[in-house]
Amino acid sequence: MPYQSPLTFTDEQIDISELKSQLEGFTLYQKNEFLNHHPVTDLVLGRSEYMDLLLNRLWRHFGFSDLPHISLVAVGGYGRGELHPLSDIDILVVSKKTLPAALGEKVSQFITMLWDLRLEVGHAVRTIEECIEIGGEDLTVATNLQESRLLCGSEDTFKILKRKIDSDSFWPSETFYRAKIQEQKSRHARYHDTTYNLEPDIKSTPGGLRDIHTLSWVARRHFGATSLLEMSKYGFLTDAEYRELVECQDFLWRVRFALHVELRRYDNRLTFAHQVQVAEHLGYIGEGNRGIEMMMKEFYRTLRRVAELNKMLLKLFDQAIINGGATLEAEIIDGDFQRRGALIEARKPALFQARPETILDMFIHIANDSSIEGVSPPTLRQLRTARRRLNKFLHSIPAAREKFMDLVRHPNALHKAFSLMHKLGVLSAYLPQWSQIVGQMQFDLFHVYTVDEHSIRLLKHINSFSYASNRDRHPICCEVYPRIYKKELLILAAIFHDIGKGRGGDHSEIGAVEAYDFCMEHGLSKPEAKLVSWLVQNHLLMSVTAQRRDIYDPEVITEFAKQVRDEERLEFLVCLTVADICATNPELWNSWKRTLLAELFHSTQRALRRGLENPVDVRDRIRHNQQMASALLRKEGFTAREIEVLWQRFKADYFLRHTHKQIAWHCEHLLRQENPNQPVVLISKKSTRGGTEVFVYSKDQPALFASVVAELDRRNFNVHDAQVMISKDGHVLDTFMVLDQHGEAIDESRHKAVIKHLTHVLEDGRPTKIKARKTPRNLQHFTVKTVVEFLPSKNKKRTLMEFRALDTPGLLAHVGATFSKLNINLHGAKITTIGERAEDLFILTSDTGGRLSEEQEQALREKLTENVSELAP
Repeated sequence: MPYQSPLTFTDEQIDISELKSQLEGFTLYQKNEFLNHHPVTDLVLGRSEYMDLLLNRLWRHFGFSDLPHISLVAVGGYGRGELHPLSDIDILVVSKKTLPAALGEKVSQFITMLWDLRLEVGHAVRTIEECIEIGGEDLTVATNLQESRLLCGSEDTFKILKRKIDSDSFWPSETFYRAKIQEQKSRHARYHDTTYNLEPDIKSTPGGLRDIHTLSWVARRHFGATSLLEMSKYGFLTDAEYRELVECQDFLWRVRFALHVELRRYDNRLTFAHQVQVAEHLGYIGEGNRGIEMMMKEFYRTLRRVAELNKMLLKLFDQAIINGGATLEAEIIDGDFQRRGALIEARKPALFQARPETILDMFIHIANDSSIEGVSPPTLRQLRTARRRLNKFLHSIPAAREKFMDLVRHPNALHKAFSLMHKLGVLSAYLPQWSQIVGQMQFDLFHVYTVDEHSIRLLKHINSFSYASNRDRHPICCEVYPRIYKKELLILAAIFHDIGKGRGGDHSEIGAVEAYDFCMEHGLSKPEAKLVSWLVQNHLLMSVTAQRRDIYDPEVITEFAKQVRDEERLEFLVCLTVADICATNPELWNSWKRTLLAELFHSTQRALRRGLENPVDVRDRIRHNQQMASALLRKEGFTAREIEVLWQRFKADYFLRHTHKQIAWHCEHLLRQENPNQPVVLISKKSTRGGTEVFVYSKDQPALFASVVAELDRRNFNVHDAQVMISKDGHVLDTFMVLDQHGEAIDESRHKAVIKHLTHVLEDGRPTKIKARKTPRNLQHFTVKTVVEFLPSKNKKRTLMEFRALDTPGLLAHVGATFSKLNINLHGAKITTIGERAEDLFILTSDTGGRLSEEQEQALREKLTENVSELAP
């Protein structure tokens, strides 16, 4: 709807409610214009012009225009003439001398009226000298003053202020430059120096709008360029770089404008709560989360372009400002390259365009010399130009293929070269599939990074396995990786493991085919290509087996060993798996996962060495555990007869699924128990398999599992594994592996309270009421379809059920309660949380023993789906 300018009002007609209506009408008008795809630049600049009109009108209304020594000045973003719907309107009332009390009161009324109009106003009232004094001590104030723009009032006062601001004595350019560089480093550090945050800040994240502003501030202070266009005219950036920065700024402005349209309060974080609506406003649509992922892909790619330009141009400014334009002496490397200080540079201005394969030579030199920290600005410019003018991907050039494989085989390439190749767009220029995953994100809480960033981090984690200092964190990988003969095969598998994402279908299968073709094209043998392809296709096999299967079941180990086939593949796979987990999310790797993968690795290694035709004898394992546990118990003074009487009550499964130390620990307390019907709760003092073991012994009762889990959930503990057993005389022998909310073992100071509360629950005998808790904010914007699947198993006595759902608070307790209501017995559980998804495995039998019937399976599926839907946020 068209809006009416406040200039139509006379002094007598200034009315707060009418002005509010005008502002609301203007905001609605701009929103509609934006949704109708009006250029965002017009809207951002137009909002600033509208505020100029309003402030001018109100300035005259208060009679300030008649005063000769007072000015109203726009500063900061408003000073640049840029306002988004929720941007602060930063203004400065500046005078030559301190204002008289009466005038100061009138200025306060002016500011109050702006607040009454519900405008977000940042204001200051200062003399010229106060501005210079405060600005000289505060970088933020100095920066805002640098962008000052006269709105109305005394031109003479403003000119004096500008003359002082622009003088060399007020923040000399070298001082200002160093301060701004440090400010940017600190800001980037707050965002972990990555553009790939799940809920990025459009303004402040690395590569965001602030990085463009920083370039403008530095150029304005040193060169006097007041805009990106002037920087281009003065030769501080090329026409192509100017157009690219404007294009990036335009996209970021559109995202920010769309976000502000959705918000009521000022914020620049692109949260999950608003990514859906922002994507829709910008025209990104698709099935499921496809629209969001398309928008975020473009967003991350834009951040990367800004970050690259920011880094390159600041290096040029550094040379001009700090070194006064002087250059260091060059040190020749070969006919094509030289180094200047810590930077490498091409010796010929069109080297990369004439011979594109030399791009890879540059990174081989970087791998050869760890003291080279980066690429010089002129060479970066040449690389950017050559990259854009390539008419084919580099891998199609035979000489480039040879050099790429030299890099893959280079012992130091993972340290710096590959990550730099990625940052500078060389991997995208080399491999078409890589260019497709740049900026590819997934709308979930599990994947913290985009696919390309994740893959680069995976390579860095693989490289870390060669350092002895990481042996405590990655004992198996640090032992295995150094002896892997052809490490290049692992590196290629890492590059291709997720390269099929975002294209529909199974990304592992897509990547496996492309990896095989790549290996054959690059001169590897068929067996080598097949190994790389197998690793890509099965890169999730080990983590899925360890976290979502019963790895203490010999059948599971045998089946996994059959898929792996030999120890060489097992060693490749464990390194790829651990690096993959660590590179997915820094919070994922913990001692619990380390222990699970170690147990799977060693069990499979033993199975392969024993030969798959010689499966483990379950009876031998039971006898071994009993003998070892009996010896420990006899050391504590118990007789063989006492031990035998107790063990006669237990089924064979108990001795199969616990270690001899666990058996001895449990039984020592049970043998000391005066009343065998009293419940026993034990908590391991030492971390067990990376977590805290909670053992519960009690007379069986309805919904016992659900009650115990509900009690643990009350205390913000996460159950990751459970073994649920019933003795021959109707007592439960349940073992829970528990971690706190930080993924660590439970602090010993909390053990007594946990034992007390769990004992009370067991003695009470009534099902515990599941505590209702609000779904966390970060889960409220996700939907996960509830899936209940019954897995095929050779074990005819038990049913394996896989369960996937949104990981809402109390979910496991509700699942346990459902089992109880349907008279289904739970014998074991593997609990896995993947971001916002729970992916759990349950081992079940019917109330009469044996597998569930088809009717029972269907009833359980329906009931679980129904109960979970009630928990949805």
